[in-house]
Amino acid sequence: MGLVIGIDVGGSTTKIVGVENKDQIKSPIRITGSDPISSLFGAFGKYIHDNNISLDEIEQVMLTGVGASEVSTPIYGLPTAHVDEFLADGLGAKFDSGLDRLITVSMGTGTTLVRVDGDNISHIGGISMGGGTLQGLSHLLLKTNRVEEVVEMASQGDISHINLLIKDITKADIEGLPMFATASLFGKVASSNATPPDIAKGIICMVLETIGSCAVLSQVNGGFKDFVLIGNLTQLPECQLIFPMMEKLYGVKFHIPLHAQCCTALGAALSHYNSSLTSR
Repeated sequence: MGLVIGIDVGGSTTKIVGVENKDQIKSPIRITGSDPISSLFGAFGKYIHDNNISLDEIEQVMLTGVGASEVSTPIYGLPTAHVDEFLADGLGAKFDSGLDRLITVSMGTGTTLVRVDGDNISHIGGISMGGGTLQGLSHLLLKTNRVEEVVEMASQGDISHINLLIKDITKADIEGLPMFATASLFGKVASSNATPPDIAKGIICMVLETIGSCAVLSQVNGGFKDFVLIGNLTQLPECQLIFPMMEKLYGVKFHIPLHAQCCTALGAALSHYNSSLTSR
């Protein structure tokens, strides 16, 4: 059985991963280009070069992502198929987390939520909050949309200068609301001397906390307690601050699997072995 290549084609960033024998993951990578096509072929070329793969070793190419619609011909003459992105999200998160019942939280330009219950995978919604929001607000407030620069600034920031916490507005216990919970995102800025690093920290934490709350509240009556986070935003250092806090607040578990950045590409490859599955 040959190598199956899964490719998640974004607007400018492409993620690619190979899978052998249904469960062996081979060297995920991500490449940024000026457009989806250059990013796709740049990633594919680098992947087969770096891993010393010949074209005749590749059994199948599986494409997904917003940029995949621009590809209508086989990649280098190889068998090529398109995969529903929500199905790829769910399959990748399920495999990489080892969980069988979960909500996939795909944090891209916006955020999509995919329910996985065994072999049943369904898109349940999402919000227009994600990496695009982070870049847009950073451009307005910090005069940069380079995420790397915002992350560096945020490393010197203090979130207590930005967010208003429950403990800031009351000394009495409120049932269901611990003192560390956020009462208002950016609610303290008007009364503090917030610096650009503080603002950078606040923007990142706002995006992550809003996504986390949306995911949890989508399951108030759903019974799901495991949330698997995938996408580029999983690499933000603030994930280690925000999501453990939200676990305590909501009594749930957030997981960031090993291949979180490339989970959608991984799921695309895995769909070749699960051809009977479709998303709803």
